[in-house]
Amino acid sequence: MSLRFILGKLLRAFLTLLLAVTFVFIVLRMSGDPVSQMLPDDTPASVVAAYRQMWGLDRPLPEQYARYVAGILHGDFGFSFRDNRPALDVVLERVPLSLELGLTALALTIVLGIGGGILAALKRGTSVDHATMAFTIMGHSMPNFFLGILLILAFAMTWRILPSSGTGSWRHLVMPAVTLGTSYAATVARFTRSSLLEVLHQPFMRTARAKGVPFRRRILGHALPNAGIPIVTVVGLRLGALIGAAVVVEPVFAWPGVGQLLVSAVAFRDLAIVQTIVLLIAFTMVVVNFLVDLTYGWLDPRIGMVSGEAAA
Repeated sequence: MSLRFILGKLLRAFLTLLLAVTFVFIVLRMSGDPVSQMLPDDTPASVVAAYRQMWGLDRPLPEQYARYVAGILHGDFGFSFRDNRPALDVVLERVPLSLELGLTALALTIVLGIGGGILAALKRGTSVDHATMAFTIMGHSMPNFFLGILLILAFAMTWRILPSSGTGSWRHLVMPAVTLGTSYAATVARFTRSSLLEVLHQPFMRTARAKGVPFRRRILGHALPNAGIPIVTVVGLRLGALIGAAVVVEPVFAWPGVGQLLVSAVAFRDLAIVQTIVLLIAFTMVVVNFLVDLTYGWLDPRIGMVSGEAAA
């Protein structure tokens, strides 16, 4: 993997983040005045003007943008209109709970998705394969919020096995993680099955079988590494999108994470909070994609070499 390949990916990541900052800033400013949304209709004009001046909303948009970008470079993401605290502090308070939910859902995605996809590919045409494909169709077609409501009706209200909302124990985590991980597991299982089936019919796999290579070694040592790039791609995309998907799942279960904070911040026009969360999502996507690109180069060194030669 060449240094030029890594530097090119870093530059692309920086430009992506800059575009995300610019887009979010402009769109939120064009959607209306947050001060008029927060204050009562009969608020005196002098009070409205004072709030606008305090939050810097009375300045021209180019100056607001320049000040905002400069603040980000210094770790200042602005102040929350509601909490009157640094927006970054408010968001970071919610990150651990979102990470707990997201990583649990990711583990479920990897175990069910990759495991199910491998099993379906090895048992192609059997009832196991048909059951796995039925699961993928269900996972793709059923919205997360609808699945969450069904789980609440079944496990919280009918059977009273699990709590329907809040945090505090592993039992609170089960339904949100299953809801968030089901659709992702379905996608990963489908890609794993397709990629592995393609590799299993390659000539080198028939050669390994003819040479007497054990079945487990053929699958783990030959098939999976060669089928790994599509699998890594879809897992990476799902990992980067976990925070965004939590916007739908967390309010259903009253899970006090970043997703629920974003919903409330949008409702109250808390621009600093919204911008900070969107930047967090963009940063997560960029970092995950960068790591996926590096994994490509590790799985197939020709990718890094070709990219470096093309850039040269």
